[in-house]
Amino acid sequence: MNLSHGLTATAKNFPYLPALEWEKGSLTYSQLENQVSELAHSLQNYHGLSKGAKVALAMENCPEFIVVLFAIWRAGMTAIPLNAKLHPKEFTWIFKNSRIDLIFASPGVAQKLDYNKIIICVGSKDYRNHFTGKKLSTVHTNRHDPAWIFYTSGTTGNPKGAILSHQNLLFMSFAYFADVGTITENDTRLHSAPMSHGSGLYAIPFILKGAKNIIPPNGFDPDYVMDILSTKQNISFFSAPTMIKLLIGCNNAGGDVSGLKTICYGGGPMYLSDCKEALQIFGPRLYQLYGQGEAPMTISNVTKKMHASSDCKNYEQILSSVGVARTGVEIAIFSSEGTELPTGSIGEIVTRSACVMSGYLNDKTATSEAIKNGWLHTGDIGSMDKSGVLTLKDRSKDMIISGGMNIYPREIEDLLINLTTVTEVAVVGTANEKWGEEVVAFVVGHATQRELDSHCLNHLARFKRPKRYIFLDSLPKNNYGKILKKNLRVQLLRRTFD
Repeated sequence: MNLSHGLTATAKNFPYLPALEWEKGSLTYSQLENQVSELAHSLQNYHGLSKGAKVALAMENCPEFIVVLFAIWRAGMTAIPLNAKLHPKEFTWIFKNSRIDLIFASPGVAQKLDYNKIIICVGSKDYRNHFTGKKLSTVHTNRHDPAWIFYTSGTTGNPKGAILSHQNLLFMSFAYFADVGTITENDTRLHSAPMSHGSGLYAIPFILKGAKNIIPPNGFDPDYVMDILSTKQNISFFSAPTMIKLLIGCNNAGGDVSGLKTICYGGGPMYLSDCKEALQIFGPRLYQLYGQGEAPMTISNVTKKMHASSDCKNYEQILSSVGVARTGVEIAIFSSEGTELPTGSIGEIVTRSACVMSGYLNDKTATSEAIKNGWLHTGDIGSMDKSGVLTLKDRSKDMIISGGMNIYPREIEDLLINLTTVTEVAVVGTANEKWGEEVVAFVVGHATQRELDSHCLNHLARFKRPKRYIFLDSLPKNNYGKILKKNLRVQLLRRTFD
């Protein structure tokens, strides 16, 4: 079993349909298949790499990403896609940790890399020399062989490499067909989010079905996205909640979006107010996924139908949740002792399915902590009601314990963001001699402390109210748009000792 077989089949069925389209050109499926097989031949014969070799993609969004990715699989090797915005030291750490054999990089990234392995700059003469006309049909791989090593964002220390097999990614693709919706050769995938992450992962089911992949010229550009939704049809794309907020606030918001089919969003909390506004602008085309790199894109979902069911009595609760288990996926809530808790209890979210990674690369200790008796321990805290609706409270590391009481920052964040004077908010805990921890809210906007405190007083138990409000121009975020609460805690420590 090899994921690149899917491309071969698609090229046979739809040889002349466009596979990739970008500002300066396009490739049909037949052309893409030829380039993949030629590059795979060069990986094996020119570079002398054998089955199982690890090849990094340190690339901005570009058509070569797809070519290189499928060529790596065609040659029976393992892809390690990395965010182009990483710091050079972060790239070096991952290269060393993964024991990389070869690196493909886009021009903007290649110039900042310094590592003792061959670095091929895509688009260069060196890259073009890999296409000699000699082809590699395939290398047999086992379904459990590594296909993609997904490095976590590393917000609490060095990142870990989740090993995703060909089976994991094929299951992920089948779950897309089952839960998000059908894909045909008439569909289009817009890659406005990093292809090293969710956008690239979801290129796979689209390529398996012969759909077109469009790579915008400047990454995520809200006006470009809104324009393309009015000029093309059956557009689907992946978006972080922060990107959706930019879309609904851009100049073209409220215009023609008739070409939109689906916005898959995930990777962080979507505030209820933002979700409702997005539904007004885009209609019932939103789909929320909850997943992790360790179970890519595939733990639970709020389907498009659930988003559209505004007459449901618990509609707002559903929109504020992460939905129900994906097809073929089990979810449970476990205690800290590792036992399953009854319905409605709050505990750690665990999951098992054919999408769960085999483990972390070169880290047996972290693997044994994450996977126990077949269950992936997500590190997220949540509860599940009798209907199977999963509500995410927080990361376990973000939970605040004050005076022996558990406080979930997201509950406070969801409340404060409803104020029109609040643009962004993040809540963290900090040490308190009397209570153990106290609640601190970092706020972006033009709200006053009095306004915030009054709002909390009217809606929250007193022990949950922030003891301090700190006003910032913006919240620190990583390359995927996730708020870096670790950085906020560091700011608190500095303020304490300054």
